[in-house]
Formats: sequence, structure tokens, C-alpha cells
Amino acid sequence: MQLSNRERDDLPSEPRLFGRTAYERSALVGPIAAARWLLVFVLLAGVYFFHGFLVPVLAALVIGFASWPIYRRLLGAIGGNRTIGATIAIIAVISFIVAPISLAAVYAVDEVHNWAVWTIETNAAGAPVPVWLTQVPGVGVWLGVQWAKYVGHPGALGELVQLVSGSNIGNIYRGVLVVGASAFQSMLTLLFMLITLFFVYRDGEKLVSQLDHLGERILPMRWERVSRIVPLTISSTVTGMGVIAIGEGIVLGIAYWMAGVPSPVTLGIITGIMALVPGGAPLCFTLVSIYLVASGSPVAGAALFVWGTVELFIVDKTLRPRLVGGPIKLPFLPTFFGLVGGVKTMGFLGLFVGPVLMALLVSIWREWLREVTASTPPGTIIKPD
Repeated sequence: MQLSNRERDDLPSEPRLFGRTAYERSALVGPIAAARWLLVFVLLAGVYFFHGFLVPVLAALVIGFASWPIYRRLLGAIGGNRTIGATIAIIAVISFIVAPISLAAVYAVDEVHNWAVWTIETNAAGAPVPVWLTQVPGVGVWLGVQWAKYVGHPGALGELVQLVSGSNIGNIYRGVLVVGASAFQSMLTLLFMLITLFFVYRDGEKLVSQLDHLGERILPMRWERVSRIVPLTISSTVTGMGVIAIGEGIVLGIAYWMAGVPSPVTLGIITGIMALVPGGAPLCFTLVSIYLVASGSPVAGAALFVWGTVELFIVDKTLRPRLVGGPIKLPFLPTFFGLVGGVKTMGFLGLFVGPVLMALLVSIWREWLREVTASTPPGTIIKPD
């Protein structure tokens, strides 16, 4: 006689040798916890395998955010075709940003190589005190004594480098050669940045929409305001610091070349980098002007100083307020930390990515303080528990 399923379930069962059945035991790790740990593992694996692409991705995002208003106008002019618009934007970035910077870098590497060769030769044989150095007003005699002490005799420059940096001068020269030989790695980074930038232009609005949905879940009360601060901060920082610094480096570099200053390209790049720091550009062209006056070219030195002063006045009073809408005024210390930290971790691109990240931190900090100040009635004293 066959039993039905219900009657079979009602029959007494013998005890199992190895405990309860599988469906009666509770899981050691619940499904939600397992899914969370799996997500964490996937995220850590992604960071491990793709951390090398962090620099080009950040650079592409910074350039994309900064140039997005211009790109939107470009899309309107071509009928909204995003693929064609992204292609035109990439060609513009290569023509007006990548090509000039690459050309300047080639000249600068050649000039720095000449400096390194002169340093090695001077360390081997010494160098007499330049006449123009002793003619610097006020401190010329002291500078001449210091030159004779630290540069004048053979091996003195190596001792100075060893004292300051703790490295041998030969190691520094080989490091310069290694930096010059790493051009292939820089080209790969540039290629990855351009590829990422193309997709930022083409699919940027979809990405922003997805981030908005996710951000509303994470910061439901603050995401809308914070998400609007980020593009404004990046645009203001890149335009107000990066673009103007590049412009000052180009203009003053041309002025150095017209004044007959040695290594004008390298000095122009140094001036552009220093222009990211408040007061950096005036310091650079003032020192170069003093060098020209002391080396027997007072007219060129005075003309360079006047030109730099007028150019700086025009930039600060007219161009900067027009180019920067609602600028983020960074104090000196965050700017300095952003520059040094960016260069240390990301190389040349860190000159722009570092200050942008510091500007984001400062703007979010100020927004948070504004919230706290607005929510606290005046005259309220907060007592600790």
C-alpha cells in the first residue's frame, strides 16, 4: 500500500547520526552579510588591480569638469551628437593643451640636461666667482664668498649636495637621466587620460545621473548641495589657478627669451609652477630681473620687471575675475600642501589635481561650517555633557 506525502511526513523518524538536516540548521553567515563581504572583496580587488589608472582618471575628470560649459556649447552647435562632440573636444585638448606642454617639456629636458652636465663639470674642476654675482647690490660680496666656499674648488658642489640632500651628486645626475628615460611611461599615462576623457565627454551626463541617484541614498539631505559645489570648485580652481598659471608661464617665458635670459623655457615652466602659489610669479621674475641687472643688462632687467608687474596687475584685476565665476579663495597653506602632495603622488599632473582636491576639501569644510552656523541661533552657548 502506498502512503501519501502527508502520511509519510507524519510517520515517526529515526534519530540522525550526524545531527539535524541541512534545512533545519541556521547558516553561519547570513545572505546579506555574505553579499556585503563579497562587495567589499570586489571593491578591494578593483582598487588593487586598477590603482595604476587613478592618475589618468583623476586628470580626465578634472579636465572634463573644468571644460564642461564649453563642451555643452559645442554640443549645441553640432546638434547634440555626443560622439562627434567628444571627438572634437579631444582634438582641441590635444592641440591646445597636450601639444604645447609636450613641446615645452622637450626643450626643458634639454636645458635641464645642460644644467646637469655643467654641475658635473663644475664639481670636478670648480668654477670661478661670476663677475655679475659680486655686483648684486647689498649682498654681492657675501654671495661671492659663499660661491667660492661651496662652488669654487673641486668637489665643493658635491659636498654641498651631500649636505643638503644626503645624496651623491652622481646619483642625482643618474636620477635626472632616469626621469628623462621615463617618457614612455608618461606617454602611456597621457594616452589613458585621453581615452578616459573621451568617455567622460560622451557619457558624462549618464554618469552624473547615476551618481546623483547613489548620492541621494548616501547623503539624502546634503547631496544636492554638495554635488553642485564639486563642479563649481573644480572649474574655479582649474581656471583660476591652472589656466592662468600656464598663461603666466608662457608670457613670462617669452619675456625671458626676449631679455636674453639663459634657459628661458625651463625658467618659464618654473614661473608657471610657482604662479600656482600666491606670490610665486612675482618672486620668479624679480629674481630674474636682479640677475639681468647684476650681469650687466640693467635695461633688460628693468624692462622685464616692469613687464612682469604690468602683466600681473592685468591678470589679477581683469582676467582672473572674468574667468573665475565664484572663485574658491584658497589660503596659502592648503595650496602649498596641494602642490607638494600632488607632485609627490602623481607627478606633473599632481600640479593641477592636488590643488583641486584641496579646494574641494576647503569648500566642503566651509559648507559644513555654514550649515552649523545657520542652524545655531546667535548667542547660543553649547555646553559639553
